[in-house]
Amino acid sequence: MERELRVKIVARGDVFKITGYEKDAEKACRLIEELLLTIRNGGLVKKHELLYAIKAVKDSPDLELHNIYLDRIEVSSKRLYITPKSKGQKEYVDAIRHYDIVFCVGPAGTGKTYLAMAMAVNALRKGIVSRIILTRPAVEAGESLGFLPGDLYAKVTPYLRPLYDALYDMMDSDEIEKNVERGVIEIAPLAYMRGRTLNDSFIIMDEAQNSTPEQMKMFLTRLGFDSKTVITGDVTQSDLPTYKSSGLIQVQSVLKDIEGIKFIYLKGEDVVRHELVQEIIKAYDAHRE
Repeated sequence: MERELRVKIVARGDVFKITGYEKDAEKACRLIEELLLTIRNGGLVKKHELLYAIKAVKDSPDLELHNIYLDRIEVSSKRLYITPKSKGQKEYVDAIRHYDIVFCVGPAGTGKTYLAMAMAVNALRKGIVSRIILTRPAVEAGESLGFLPGDLYAKVTPYLRPLYDALYDMMDSDEIEKNVERGVIEIAPLAYMRGRTLNDSFIIMDEAQNSTPEQMKMFLTRLGFDSKTVITGDVTQSDLPTYKSSGLIQVQSVLKDIEGIKFIYLKGEDVVRHELVQEIIKAYDAHRE
């Protein structure tokens, strides 16, 4: 806090004395008050969250951080709840609550897939939906699927591994296996969505930048009654051949004026991985520009 806000903080028992330029001292006071509100209401603030909180207060002194950190998404007994970690993530979670189709575009580490998975598990536990469907394009990176060993399940599982990772962080493995066997949770390549109508489901399409415009249209028209769809991707990390256009890029102009569809754009400041990841993303953005 002292380094980032350019103040001096001295603790004497339960009293903090903050000295510095008036605006800087006010930001430090505001930050401490917001963190105390979070903690007193049962919230937990970790190191990387504190770093974001400091930067957020520097940029937006009136931001109510406690409302972000106290937005709890209940998922399981392993981790009782998951919370958004930034203003952008809070807007993303609220968009999923209020819209049936949500697109989330942003760099790696912004929680696009993780928060969507948390909302899906929460919806399933509350009985809002009867099943979760997770999909992503199985884009080949140098090797053809046909030449990889094993049956179809073994061939496509590596492409779907990030979805499994997020799921196992929120549910017990026995519960996942049982739900997969019963069809309550389905994880499949995007090609398996063709010809289906998905009712009463929470559907997540991950790595959407690797879908073609035709695949994107096909996927979006699968939406049935009482269902919710979240599409996530990073347009800067497409694995498609250079001669193919990305469905995630095209869809932003095609559907931008349709009510009931929400586009959320997360940025470098929404990255919740190691603080160096933010710096890496900024450096690559600057290099590209």
